[in-house]
Amino acid sequence: MSDAVKDVGERLIAFLPNLRRFAISLCRSRDVADDLVQAACERALASAERFEPGTRFDAWMFRILRNLWIDQVRRQKTAGIQDDISERHDIAGSSGEREAEARLTLKTVAEAIGELPEEQREVLILVCVEELSYREAADVLDIPIGTVMSRLARARKSLAETAGITAKTARSHVMKGVER
Repeated sequence: MSDAVKDVGERLIAFLPNLRRFAISLCRSRDVADDLVQAACERALASAERFEPGTRFDAWMFRILRNLWIDQVRRQKTAGIQDDISERHDIAGSSGEREAEARLTLKTVAEAIGELPEEQREVLILVCVEELSYREAADVLDIPIGTVMSRLARARKSLAETAGITAKTARSHVMKGVER
C-alpha cells in the first residue's frame, strides 16, 4: 500500500460522519447515502495518488461524492422508474420451462413434417393447418377423397411416432367434411 493510499484512508475514517451527512442531504435516504459514501470512498482510495497534499481534503471528498450523485441521478433519469421485484406481488411470471418445452416440441414436429413424403406433407398442411375439409383438399390436389384420408392417416402416424406420442386414442367415426 502506497503512502498516498494510507494517508487518504486515515483521513477518510475521520471524515466519514461529515461525508455521510452530506450524502443524506443530497439523496434524502440513509440507505442510498450509505451506498453513495461507500462508492465515494472506493473512488477516493482508487485515485489517492491524485490528491494533492496541502489542499482541502474535505472539498476533494465532497466533490467526489457530489459527482457520483449527479452520475446516479442521470442514470436514473435515463433508466426510468425501478421497482424492487421482491416487493411486487402483483406481477405474475413464469419459469419459462413450459415455453421452452413447447418450442422444442414444435421444432421436433416441424422437422418431422419436413421429413414426410411430399404427398403426405401436402395433405397434412391443407387439412390440419389450412383447415380445408377432406373434399376441399381432394379438389385442390385433384385426387380421390379416400387418398386424402389415407395419406393424412399415414402422415399423422409418422408424426406421432417421431414426436414420441404413443397414447392410443379412440378413433373418431366422423370424417372431416364428408357426409355419411
